[in-house]
Amino acid sequence: MIPHSLNRRQFVTAVTAASGLGAVRTTSAASSPSAPAGSVSVFSKHLQYLGYDALAETAAEAGFDGIDLTVRPEGHVLPERVEDDLPRAAEAARKAGIAVTMMATAIASADGSAERLLKTAADLDIRHYRMAWLPYLEGRSLLAGLDYYREHLPALAAMNRRFGIHGAYQNHAGKMIGGPIWDLYYLVRDLNPEHLGVQYDIRHATVEGGTSWPVDLELIAPLINLLAVKDFLWEKTGQGWRPANVPVGEGMVDYKAFLQQLARLSVRAPISMHFEYPFPGETGPAMSPAARAKEAVRLMRRDRERFVALREEAGWM
Repeated sequence: MIPHSLNRRQFVTAVTAASGLGAVRTTSAASSPSAPAGSVSVFSKHLQYLGYDALAETAAEAGFDGIDLTVRPEGHVLPERVEDDLPRAAEAARKAGIAVTMMATAIASADGSAERLLKTAADLDIRHYRMAWLPYLEGRSLLAGLDYYREHLPALAAMNRRFGIHGAYQNHAGKMIGGPIWDLYYLVRDLNPEHLGVQYDIRHATVEGGTSWPVDLELIAPLINLLAVKDFLWEKTGQGWRPANVPVGEGMVDYKAFLQQLARLSVRAPISMHFEYPFPGETGPAMSPAARAKEAVRLMRRDRERFVALREEAGWM
């Protein structure tokens, strides 16, 4: 596990004494760690400074159903330590009354490292993961590169099937496969999404799709087995326009239209909520562990509650 600056004792003191938010809730989620459709897990990337116990308690205190855990280089669990540390992270979540429901990984093919990771996850009943992003291949046309991956991804889908795990490729803005949704559709359209499908990220889809993202969603909907939610605004800087991340409901993502379309298309999947905008302690003056914990829980709870309200208003799930 990577070093962290806030241990469990410091976290408990911070949240109970400084924030006054009370005890960590307990739920039945620990008895069924596989993420049900509609459950909302928190992506652990922005809480990288926390150890496993404090991470789990933070997620539970903010009201999340589970954790989308980084199991990749520089993540909460390093791939070479997965057999030792992933069970520790899962146990910490269980003690907090939630679960590790999904993982963000660097898996790109059905190799030995992927097999060890997926077997360990399956033994812990963690049934969803996001795979690595794939680059366009230099020296090949775009379609030739996609055809190369299409030849190799069925082996990974078969490994997922063997372990009873749902793999997913996240669409991500930028010059990589899955920036434009159509190349991602071409890549995975012949695979069973129960084994290898798509984590649809509406923030990245809006960055790339502007007002055409509903067409892309219509295309990719049958292949979606995970969803990711976050928000952004276009910001003009000295280097030109760029997307700047903001809290859910404060940006350009049309959540009403997005959630209504999910309902119309009968898309049902577990959700990972991402916090990419600056968080307490990341920028600005230094903060005490107590103040950092209090503000982190407040922001996470606020965004989760906003999303749940938007979902209810749209009539989805």
